[in-house]
Amino acid sequence: MSDPLPSEAEAMAPLTLRAYRAAASALETIAPFALRRRALRGKEDPARMAERLGRTQLSRPAGQLVWIHGASVGECMAVLPLIGELLKTEDRSVLMTSGTVTSAQLMAERLQPRAFHQFMPIDTPSSVARFLDHWHPDIGLFVDSEIWPNILACAKRRGIPLALINGRMSARSYAGWRYAPRTAASILSLYDFCLAQDDATASRLRALGAKNVVVAGSLKADAPPLPADADTLASLRLSIAGRPVLLASSTHPGEDEIILPAHDALRREFPDLLTIIAPRHPERGPEIIALCGTRVATRRAEGRAPDRDVAVYVADTIGELGLFYRLAPFALIGGSLIPHGGQNPLEPAHLGCAVLAGPHTANFAQAYDAILSAQGAGRVATCAEIAALASRLIETPAEAHRMGEAASRAAASLGGAVERTRLIVETLLASHAHA
Repeated sequence: MSDPLPSEAEAMAPLTLRAYRAAASALETIAPFALRRRALRGKEDPARMAERLGRTQLSRPAGQLVWIHGASVGECMAVLPLIGELLKTEDRSVLMTSGTVTSAQLMAERLQPRAFHQFMPIDTPSSVARFLDHWHPDIGLFVDSEIWPNILACAKRRGIPLALINGRMSARSYAGWRYAPRTAASILSLYDFCLAQDDATASRLRALGAKNVVVAGSLKADAPPLPADADTLASLRLSIAGRPVLLASSTHPGEDEIILPAHDALRREFPDLLTIIAPRHPERGPEIIALCGTRVATRRAEGRAPDRDVAVYVADTIGELGLFYRLAPFALIGGSLIPHGGQNPLEPAHLGCAVLAGPHTANFAQAYDAILSAQGAGRVATCAEIAALASRLIETPAEAHRMGEAASRAAASLGGAVERTRLIVETLLASHAHA
């Protein structure tokens, strides 16, 4: 069941990998207790914790099975168009795995027939072996920067073709991996193909020992516009009733403290301004309400509407950003005011919502550069700069509309990654079938 590494290969593995495997094996006995503790904090689904140990009540579907793994919501959403293309082949199913409760909830709503979700097994030998024994995937696709040594090594030993898709590696991650070059080469060489989002990532992957590195672009550039319920959108528009809106989406701790003073400055100029804050992690809703202090604020998760007396509306729900990008002419994208790297700017751009961003945009560098360059504006670093640009866009709606159209065109120009990825996946599947 544990599917151990052959002793000769184990002896040749870098010390860091041998230490990792030893630690993972030692954690086997306490893994169930650790999962229960995470469930108490809302980090695991209590009804599905067995999946984290490689167990399931689902049967493997007949025919070809494509296994795709993404860490959380963003990665899972990015591969939906690819899943749609792959399922055009009959007698094929897709197993989507991820590691977060929110991603599981969204996948339950968004996956089409013949695609289904399971939680990724924890990276211990027994859990991984049980998972692979049951599912026998024909290929494994890992999204963005997902690297799990035991899972990759175990799948490779079973002859499962592996690919890193939508690959992304920041300068910071690259610098860290360079301290362990043998470990990096040992892990990255397990992938049969590495499909990078951009030239910088491709160069870093090659330097670290990855093989068959191809620049395929970002899958997120091919994503369809985020959905929005028409009735809910109409109701929100009625509640807002023409008020100027400052939208801050996917915010992280440390950013709301910058946005709220900008809100105060704008309220002095536009007394009926509504600021909408959609935190990256919805459970932060109460924390943001506390930060609002004496400002009149309310939470969407409590079923509240942005009534006329509400100054700050905390949109702490899952899967509703499509509503707010349709409501606001421009949005400040979170993760960019702090050294996080910025959240996805393509989502607002696809909906014609102009993009504002802070200085930290390495996670989507190519997309931010294209969008902000096309807009001719949008980069902000301080509370004063946010307030100044927001004021200008509120005063001149035509300028906000022009920037939104420019953002949309820039996002569209980055497309094509889904088809490039699909072709390589089909090649790997065909070679595996004939092996």
